[in-house]
Amino acid sequence: MKKLAIIAAAAAFLGLAQAPDLQAAEGIEIPSHDWSFSGLFGTFDRAKQQRGLQVYREVCAACHSLRLVAFRNLTDLGYNEDEVRAIAADYQIEDGPDENGDMFIREGLASDRFPPPFPNENAARAANGGAFPVDLSLITKARAAGPDYLFHLLIGYQDPPPDVEMMDAMYYNAYFPGHQIAMAPPLMEGVISYADGTPATVQQMAEDVTYFLTWAAEPHMEARKQMGMKVILFLLVFTGLLYAVKRKVWADLH
Repeated sequence: MKKLAIIAAAAAFLGLAQAPDLQAAEGIEIPSHDWSFSGLFGTFDRAKQQRGLQVYREVCAACHSLRLVAFRNLTDLGYNEDEVRAIAADYQIEDGPDENGDMFIREGLASDRFPPPFPNENAARAANGGAFPVDLSLITKARAAGPDYLFHLLIGYQDPPPDVEMMDAMYYNAYFPGHQIAMAPPLMEGVISYADGTPATVQQMAEDVTYFLTWAAEPHMEARKQMGMKVILFLLVFTGLLYAVKRKVWADLH
């Protein structure tokens, strides 16, 4: 029963096992955070996204995959092609079969996607006490208020209240449905050293990785918003022209 509870908790983390409004049903209020990408004119913050990529690579990638993101997509974050190739080369990719029918390991290429940390789901569960650290490619789309939820989940670890009895291998989180989560606190003060010198506080890392994973889930958000604005402007101009034509055509009847 405890193993099933752990598995359910891990699944609920991505909103796959429970309804998107479960927080509301349990009276959990997720505060709104100030995101640069919010609103009609919102855009991504490239510096935060690059730091978020560093958080993912140095912390999250030990357990969670990012199977829908290719290294070449990182040019969207401001990296040039040489930098993307260097990032890809840090990874070992299983490829093949070769002419002998064998699989082999090679250096990552820009066209590759981020490799998973475990060869299969069973290996992932075995390494995580039965819980499955699912893919993060769409984490911010998997639940209502996804970016806000992810950010507050990452900073929401705390000591349980005296009246709460914790299950084995579970951690108290103020923003997780049921408040007991199988994932250990992933972020700790100074766990990484940012390349740009930004202090790596828990809140800063949580915000940065949320920026990165929001982009991973919706990489074309900025282009979509720009197209939406163009369509709205076109419709406004078109409506004005139609009104002018209408007045011209019916002018003699007034």
